[in-house]
Amino acid sequence: MAKPEPVFPVWGSGSSSQGAFSLFSRFWPRAAATKDDHQIELALLADSGLKVVSPSTSDPSQPPLTNHESATTLATSASSDVVAELLDVDIDSEGNYIHTLAIRNNKQTSNAKARHSLVITHGYFTGLGFFFRNYHELSQVPDWDIYSIDWLGMGRSSRPKYVSKRGESEDARVAHAESFFVESLEEWRERMGIERMTLCGHSFGGYMSALYALKYPERVEKLVLVSPIGIPEAPPDFEDRLRQGHGPARRRIPPSSSCTPEYESAEITDAAVKAEEASEAAANKLNEPSRARRLMIGMAMNLWERNFAPQWVVRTAGPLSRRLIDWYIGRFEWLSETQRTALSAYAHQISVLPGSSESALGDILRPGAFARRPLIDRLGSITVPTVFMYGANDWVDFTGGEQVIRRIAGRVSTNLYRISQAGHNLHLENPAEFNNALAAEMRAIS
Repeated sequence: MAKPEPVFPVWGSGSSSQGAFSLFSRFWPRAAATKDDHQIELALLADSGLKVVSPSTSDPSQPPLTNHESATTLATSASSDVVAELLDVDIDSEGNYIHTLAIRNNKQTSNAKARHSLVITHGYFTGLGFFFRNYHELSQVPDWDIYSIDWLGMGRSSRPKYVSKRGESEDARVAHAESFFVESLEEWRERMGIERMTLCGHSFGGYMSALYALKYPERVEKLVLVSPIGIPEAPPDFEDRLRQGHGPARRRIPPSSSCTPEYESAEITDAAVKAEEASEAAANKLNEPSRARRLMIGMAMNLWERNFAPQWVVRTAGPLSRRLIDWYIGRFEWLSETQRTALSAYAHQISVLPGSSESALGDILRPGAFARRPLIDRLGSITVPTVFMYGANDWVDFTGGEQVIRRIAGRVSTNLYRISQAGHNLHLENPAEFNNALAAEMRAIS
C-alpha cells in the first residue's frame, strides 16, 4: 500500500484539551492550545537568523535545488541569510506526522554528492524551538543538511493516543515505550529519503537516539549524545531514600571544564567520594525531612508510576499555567528578555496541547530520572562513532559517558566534551562553544 502524501502546511487542524471533570472545569478551566496558532513558534525561530518559509515542494525527500522564490515567507529576521522550511511529514496512514525544521542546500560546494545530514532530537518538556540559538551557526558547515524534529506526540507533531503497558512486565512496558519513539523516527527517515545521518539527541532525545543507533546502525553515521539521561544504574537504596525525603548521595561534578577532544577525567578518588557521601548522610540525619515532605514525595512517586507527566500539572493549573512556565523559563538568565518571552510562549503552547507520548516517561524512567533499563548495560554493543557532550555544571553526571567510552574505546571512535559555563541545556546556555564542538564533529566526517 502506497504511503500517503505529506501533510502541509505546518498548521494542521486544531483541537482543545477537555477537562476530566466538567463541573470543575466550569470554574477552573484547564489550559489548552490549538495547533492552528503557529505564529508562536515562528516568532521564536525569527530570532534564530533564519528565513522560515512554507514548503515549496510536495515531497519532503526532494528539496528544491535552486532557490525558494516560489515559497511563502512565514518568519524572518533582519539578518536572515539562511532559508529553512517547516514541514509536517506524514509517517503512517492514520494521520500521524513529525513536525520538522529543514535547512537544505544551503552551503553547497561543487561536490554535490558528498552531502551529509545532521538530525537533532530534543529533550523532554521541550521541542525543536529550543535549538533556536544553534541552527544558523550549524548551517554554515558546507555540504550539510540540518534537520530538527519534534518527537511523535510532543512539540508540534501529531498527538496520537499513547497507551502504556504498565500493567505488564517492566521489560514489556519499557520495550513498548521505546519502540513508539524509535520506530516513528525510522518512519520519518524513510519518508525524508535520508540514507545515513549524524544523529544528535539532547537529554531524553539522547536516550532515544542511542536506542535508534543500536537498532539501525547502518543509518547512523555518527551518534552525538548531549547530556543524555538514562545511562547509569540507580543506587540500590535510591527509591527508599527518595520516599524518606532524601536525595541520592550522588557523585559531585567539579566546576572545571573543557571543550576539547583531549578530555581528562575529573580527579575524584574513591576515598573522596566515600567521605562526601558520609558527610551528606550525617547532614541528612541532622536535617530529617518532615512528614509533609515525605508525604508529598510519596504522592509524586505514585503519580509518576501511574504515568502522570509534568505537562498534566501545567494543563491542570489552568489560568496559572503560563505563570508556571514563565517562572521556569525566567531562570534562563543567559537569554535576553525578548528571547525569554518568546521561548516561554512557545514552551507553554507545546505543554498544553493535548497530552500524548509525554506519559511514556514513566514507562522509561523510574522516579528520580534513572532508567528502568540503563543504557550503560546496552551501549557496550554500539557500532557507530559516539560522542558525548555535557555542561560543566550539568545535573547529568558526565562520568556515565566516560564509563561507556571505556567499554567501547578501540572498537569505534569516541569523544567527550564538557561545555564551560553551561548546565543541562548547554546548547542554550553556551551556544558558541556548543556550536563549535558540534560543527567540529560534523567537519570530521565531511
